[in-house]
Amino acid sequence: MARPVLRTELCDRLGIEYPIILAGMGPVAGVGAPVATADLAAAVSNAGGLGVLGGVAYSPDALRAEIQKVRSLTDKPFGVDLLLSPNFLVPRGKSSGKGTRAPRPAQKLPEEHLRAVRKIADDLGIPWKEAPREMESTAAGSWIPEGQSYAGAQMEVVIEQEVPVFASGLGSPEPFAKVLKAHGVPIISLVGTVRAAKQVAAGGADFVVAQGTEAGGHTGRIGTLALLPQVMDAVAPVPTIAAGGIASGRALAGAIAMGAVGGWVGSAFLVSEEANQPDLQKQRILDAEAEDTVVTRLYSGKTMRNISNPLIEAWESSGLHALPMGLQGALIRDLQYSIAEAGRNELLMNAAGQTAGMLKTLRPAKEIMADMVGEAAEILGRDLAARVTASV
Repeated sequence: MARPVLRTELCDRLGIEYPIILAGMGPVAGVGAPVATADLAAAVSNAGGLGVLGGVAYSPDALRAEIQKVRSLTDKPFGVDLLLSPNFLVPRGKSSGKGTRAPRPAQKLPEEHLRAVRKIADDLGIPWKEAPREMESTAAGSWIPEGQSYAGAQMEVVIEQEVPVFASGLGSPEPFAKVLKAHGVPIISLVGTVRAAKQVAAGGADFVVAQGTEAGGHTGRIGTLALLPQVMDAVAPVPTIAAGGIASGRALAGAIAMGAVGGWVGSAFLVSEEANQPDLQKQRILDAEAEDTVVTRLYSGKTMRNISNPLIEAWESSGLHALPMGLQGALIRDLQYSIAEAGRNELLMNAAGQTAGMLKTLRPAKEIMADMVGEAAEILGRDLAARVTASV
């Protein structure tokens, strides 16, 4: 059978066959490496989309190795996603009036929060154990040279390795836009508000991803159908990509019909065979209904949509305000380690969007891609035929 045709401006500019981008998903459930490793990114690229590595958890050396692994698995374009939030941009060993440095283990955490986290563990019957210091997040900056930022150290590798596309799931690309553009690297920036869309467009984004609250992982408060047209109007002529609820060909076709140039897809690939997350987390997504997700700041300090669990419920009922990104991770590091040691992995992070209710089968990424593309092409083809007929 002939391959379906589904092309937009996004395909032409990025050199891909279909307007589907893999969300550069980071680590979940205490797994050190991201969900979107080389295996998943390469599978999506080989199927005609743009695979994107979730690069945030990698040291420069590990990121370099993973980029090289992608190239060993595909000759198609791919991208790398890094976080550009303020705490990842402050050079190590220097202070700044903007944001905070990536947290160090020695940084003092509020006693009220520490007591609350211990109480939550006790209430859930989880024996408390301190995580070994060697397990501290690389966000602590132990591998960052003096005077260099976390994101800056990673970006050097992106440039050195001539990564075809750069994506940022958080923050403005402005600090690195000049060097990326000098190397001909297209920039994709993800936002959840119109104000942020204007900021990243002004900061050098070549494509803006408008992500609605339906999305899994870090997400905002505005629905995709409301956010997408407002972002398109705000950043035109910069093209807009839709995210949040894009887990089927129907949704992709709808977004393209609204004027988006493609879809940024996460949850649908969380249940792919290549996704780097535990089988338990995949199964919980497959078993979930749309109403089984909840937005919480528990895991990172920023709003994040997850499959609900008793740990999230306990945190939300505690009445505590989450700490800033980085510090919140430091706060719950021992709690998450204790949970894993107790074998209570159902309490660990389980990012997923509201589309979880329609995801029922574990499949290879290429099958997920084929179904989305085929359905979208058929719907848009019918629409085009109907409009042609109506005009005759």
